[in-house]
Amino acid sequence: MPGPGDRGGEKRKPKDAKRTLRRIIKYLSQYVWVVAGLVLLAFCSNIGNLMGPRLAGKAIGATEAGAGAVDMDTVLHYAILMLIFYIGSNILSFLANIGMTRVGRKIARNMRRDVFSKLMSLPVGFFDRNQAGDIISRVSYDVDVVTTSISADVIQIMTSVVTVVGSFIMMLIISPPLVLCMIFTIPVSVIFTRRMSKKTRPLYSKRSKSYGIMNGFAEEMFTGQKTILAYANEDNVTNRFSDINRNAAEAYRDADTLGTRMGPTIGMINNFGLAAIGVGGAILYLFNIIGLEQISSFVLYSRKFSGPINEISNIVNEIFSALAAAERVFQLLDEPEEAADIYGAKVLENCSGQVEAKDVSFGYVPEKTILHNLNLEAKPGETVAIVGPTGAGKTTIINLLMRFYDVNSGEIRVEGENAQNYTMQSLRRSFAMVLQDTWVFCGTIFDNIAYGKEGATMEEVIEAAKAARIHNYIMRLPQGYNTVISEDGGNISKGQKQLLTIARAMLYNTHMLILDEATSNVDTNTEQQVQKAIRSLMNGKTCFVIAHRLSTIQNADKILVIDHGDVVEQGNHETLMAKKGFYYKLYASQFE
Repeated sequence: MPGPGDRGGEKRKPKDAKRTLRRIIKYLSQYVWVVAGLVLLAFCSNIGNLMGPRLAGKAIGATEAGAGAVDMDTVLHYAILMLIFYIGSNILSFLANIGMTRVGRKIARNMRRDVFSKLMSLPVGFFDRNQAGDIISRVSYDVDVVTTSISADVIQIMTSVVTVVGSFIMMLIISPPLVLCMIFTIPVSVIFTRRMSKKTRPLYSKRSKSYGIMNGFAEEMFTGQKTILAYANEDNVTNRFSDINRNAAEAYRDADTLGTRMGPTIGMINNFGLAAIGVGGAILYLFNIIGLEQISSFVLYSRKFSGPINEISNIVNEIFSALAAAERVFQLLDEPEEAADIYGAKVLENCSGQVEAKDVSFGYVPEKTILHNLNLEAKPGETVAIVGPTGAGKTTIINLLMRFYDVNSGEIRVEGENAQNYTMQSLRRSFAMVLQDTWVFCGTIFDNIAYGKEGATMEEVIEAAKAARIHNYIMRLPQGYNTVISEDGGNISKGQKQLLTIARAMLYNTHMLILDEATSNVDTNTEQQVQKAIRSLMNGKTCFVIAHRLSTIQNADKILVIDHGDVVEQGNHETLMAKKGFYYKLYASQFE
């Protein structure tokens, strides 16, 4: 599901590319002195290259027709000088390229740091709208494309410019008439390159976008592999991936096919210039206007002049690819961050668990309201259950309590104060959450349970695990609490993962607890034990429980029944059952 950051490259304007280029240069400017030194090395290496044709011409000038007419001492002298200049040039060029590669890696590190930091400050809505695979593609593939281009192309462009300018000056010094023979190639090359760039730029943007879509689909399918196998849907998924993969391959082919035309075409234009030089040089030699020394030097300089132009035409393709990738990275960096704390926001301390919602209305998009005039009150220590059909708006209430989203109208009050008057961090730290979609990371069991409490001791972790009824299971593992959980908990069951997250919430010393179908993956016997443990540990704390199995929330102090975003009923279990209304029907339907 491509998000708003995935706008097609074909809609990009030249000024966007210029802005992107300026932002890349900003990253380079962090190492301005290092880059300046490397450019100086590259410049010096080019001086050596530029001296070579001049020395070769002088060596040729030391020869005359006829046996024994070669001044070997002079030829040897210039040959040795050429060797020194070329070896020195290659050494300096090698050092410059190595240095630029290291700068590129540092820029990649900084760019990924900025992107990851940005991701941590984005609202939950961004991740709801964008595929995880596409986000990962921007962090990895797109950043790599940008920094690889920086490492390989910056020095190459600088040295090419020096070579072209230096060669042109030397050709003017040697023979202005011969310059006129090949000068027509310059405007033709520039016009051709500009026209091709207008066609190739959107193709490279499309290529980067296609790779993001492919990575997003692959990530989704890998996550749901067991479901795919359970429904024997492998062929369908494979066919869908083949279509997406074919689109990505075609986007790659279209961009590279058009891009690869530039180098050979520019080379052909330059060869016409070389042919013109040959004809013009022969005519001038016949009229004794220039000699072989000048012709040979001019031909060598013309090759040095045209060679970098050829290379630049190929580099242009890489630059367009890097710009397309950089646009996707900078689009992410430009995403609006989560709303900042208001000026003078308070730190929520000594929270007793008093929560109110007054006339709260909210919709994820402006044209569709999910909750309508929600009112609820949770007193300290109360357990508030939120029930209703799927899609009624239960999880939306939790999102608003945690300020993953802000209300459209009305207000949520905590401790009698508008929740928006507190700092976001202190408000969220007042809640512990156990969600239906469990999350564990690659690390030890101890690290996963102690995740929310810095400096937690082994004794505290064991106590929480015992309360969550998972201690005995952990002790049966080969390394106990030091057992490493594989990525996404692949080596433990779903129920065990949920018990770990329950233990994590129990250890987290908060004033309020949110349970979103927190026991949906454990068996009935374990569920009853965990419910008892949660009730004992939640003494004096406020708990919000979302549950579909209504038998688990019969002891709740207050039950909110939500339907289509409206609170249709509220009260305790006995009161609601006595009304024989919407709740009664929901409860009865589970036991028919």
